[in-house]
Amino acid sequence: MADLVLRGGYLDGETVDLLIQGGQIAAIGPQLEAAGATEIDARGLLLSPPFIESHIHLDTTLTAGEPKWNESGTLFEGIETWAARKKSLSREDVMRRATTLLRWQAAQGVLHVRSHVDTTDPELTAVRALLEVREKMRDLVEVQLVAFPQEGILSFPKGAELLEEALRLGVDVVGGIPHYELTRDMGAQSVAISFQLAEKYSRPVDIHCDETDDPQSRFLEVVAAEAIRTGMGEMVTASHTTAMGSYDDAYAFKLMGFLRRARINFVANPLINITLQGRMDTYPKRRGLTRVKELWQNGLNVSLGYDDVMDPWYSLGTGNMLQPAHMAVHVAQMTGRAEVVACYDMVTTHAARTLGIADRYGLAVGRPADLVLLEAKDKWNAIRRLAPIRMVIRGGRVVAETTASRTTLLGEPIDLSAER
Repeated sequence: MADLVLRGGYLDGETVDLLIQGGQIAAIGPQLEAAGATEIDARGLLLSPPFIESHIHLDTTLTAGEPKWNESGTLFEGIETWAARKKSLSREDVMRRATTLLRWQAAQGVLHVRSHVDTTDPELTAVRALLEVREKMRDLVEVQLVAFPQEGILSFPKGAELLEEALRLGVDVVGGIPHYELTRDMGAQSVAISFQLAEKYSRPVDIHCDETDDPQSRFLEVVAAEAIRTGMGEMVTASHTTAMGSYDDAYAFKLMGFLRRARINFVANPLINITLQGRMDTYPKRRGLTRVKELWQNGLNVSLGYDDVMDPWYSLGTGNMLQPAHMAVHVAQMTGRAEVVACYDMVTTHAARTLGIADRYGLAVGRPADLVLLEAKDKWNAIRRLAPIRMVIRGGRVVAETTASRTTLLGEPIDLSAER
C-alpha cells in the first residue's frame, strides 16, 4: 500500500500535513518529511474523520412509491405501506438497494453505518440479505445491524422468537419498538425482553423509543431504568424519543436526572422527525424533535441519523450526513458557534461513541487512515455551506473523489465559500 501525505489541510484551526503509512495515520504536523510518499494537495480543505450514519433502514431504502406513496406523510401509513411492500422482498431486491445506498454514502464520506433491519418477517429475508451485504461491503463501509421488530415484539406473531433468531444469525444489536405494542404493559415488557436478549447474547441495545407526539408515551424512563439495572449504560441507545419534545417541563426535568444517571446514548433524526411528527397538529404545530440541545447541555451523548432515504416514510434524501446536521441546527435552535460545531460532532465523534467505535476512530496518530476532505476551513463552515466533499480515504486508499466546483457571475469567478 502506497504511502500518502496530505499537504496543508485544515485541522482544529491549524494548517497541517497528515502522513499515512500502512493504512494508518503515521504523523500529523506542519511540513512533514515524507520522502517517496504520494502527495495530495489539501490546501483550503478541511480534514475530518469520516461521517457516521447512526440510524438508517437499509432494508427499506429506495422503495418510495412501492406499492403506493405515503400520501398522509405519517409514521403509521409508512408502517402500513412497508408491511405491504415487504411481502415481495427477495434476497436480491434487498441486497441491490442496500448496496446502492451504501455506495452513495461512501462517496459522501460515510464509512460507518448502523442500520436497523425488520425482523417481523417469518422468513427473515431482509436480515439474511443484509448480513450478506455487511460482509460484501466491509472493505468500503463498516455496517452494524440492529434487529428491529417493526410491528412489535409481543404484538406480532412469534415476534420475540424472530428477534432472537436474528441475533443467532449474527445481527449485532438488539432493537425494540415499545410504543407500537398494543398496550403500555406490553410495551414495557417488550423493553425487558430486549434487555434480556442483550444480556444473553452480549449485544448492545438500540430501541426505537417514543417515536410519537403523545406526551403520555414514556418508555424512555423504562429504557433508562433497564440501563441502570443492568449497568449497560453506554451500550444502550434510545432512538427518536420524539415524545420528549411534548413532555411537560416538570416531568422532563425529573427524567433528565435519570438519564444522566443511566448514561445512555440518544439518536435524533431531524429530517424525518420534523417530517413525520406533528401531523395531527393544526397550529401551533410541534417541531417533532426530541430535546437535542438540552440532552447535549446535560452532557449526554447525542448523535444524528438520516433514518430513511427514499422509502415509505421519506421519499427524499441522498445519504449526505451534513443534511441532518444542518437540519438539527435549525430545528433544535442550535445556532450558537459552539452549538453548530456540536451538530457536526453529532455525525462524527459523538456518533462513534453511539456505535461503540470511539477507541479506533478519529484523526490521531495510530488510528486507521479513514478520513474525508471537504471544501471548508472548519466545521462551522462545513455545515453553513453544506460543503462539497472532495475526497474520501478508507484505510489509506482514496476511494472517492469529487471534482471541485467553479462558479462565475457575469463572466467573473465568484467565491461562494467566502465567510463574508
